[in-house]
Amino acid sequence: MGQRKGRGLSAALWVAAFIVTVALAFFQRITGPSHPSRGAVTLADGQELRYRLPRSNEGRDSLVISLPQPAGDARVTVEWRRYPTDEPYRTMVMEPSSSGRLEASISRLPAAAKVEYTIRVETGGIEVQVPPGETVVARFRDPVPAAVLVPHILAMFASMLVSTRALFEVARRSAPSGRGLVLTAMGLLMIGGLCLGPLVQKFAFGAYWTGWPFGTDLTDNKTLIAFLAWLPATVAAVKGLRTRVAVALGWVVMMGVFLIPHSLRGSELDWSESGSAAGASEVRDGGREAG
Repeated sequence: MGQRKGRGLSAALWVAAFIVTVALAFFQRITGPSHPSRGAVTLADGQELRYRLPRSNEGRDSLVISLPQPAGDARVTVEWRRYPTDEPYRTMVMEPSSSGRLEASISRLPAAAKVEYTIRVETGGIEVQVPPGETVVARFRDPVPAAVLVPHILAMFASMLVSTRALFEVARRSAPSGRGLVLTAMGLLMIGGLCLGPLVQKFAFGAYWTGWPFGTDLTDNKTLIAFLAWLPATVAAVKGLRTRVAVALGWVVMMGVFLIPHSLRGSELDWSESGSAAGASEVRDGGREAG
């Protein structure tokens, strides 16, 4: 009976750890700067126009900007420029696509290059900006092979899951040290963050590591802080010492770090060093320069 009860408690703790991990991962994802900009605007004729605008080209050949086709006669344009610069905006007319939506595209720029853009919808002589009163900043990246990206994501998620389960384990009044869980969480963090993470960074942005001490990339720095935060618990587990305090402190720091939106303050191309040629991209695939 006692053994069955123990298995039931363990399963319940795994379920709780999974729920906590999914919630944290979901929050991180939807608050990140690569998450699409969403919302709705009301046009001059009263119709509502919902939008979902990309903030990353996701490794594709171009950044495709699309919008539902407004009813009636409407002129829809995209204004964009390299970011951060004070150069003049370029204007493209959005054209109907095979999907029934309006589209315009900015062809691929170098990895880590950013652009800012906004859409203007004119109906009845009245213009509405999308999104209202602001621009969307989008970053370009090169393709990352699924064989690298998928294991990276799974390992990082699993590390969060196992470290949360380790916290629940050591929080029990008569709990063991949670040694196996602590070491497993560290192994997954090293595989996902310190081994596969730099490979993802290299494929996407051309550099293995741009965090401390070489740069200020927050994604790389988050991985480093998470590793250092979990290190005391790992050392204690290896030495057979009690891990409760180290796990609790390590988990708080790790989850605090992971709650920072993904890709925030990520790699960014310095236009002053890249030269002006990188900005001479041509518009194609569903947009044309406004005359």
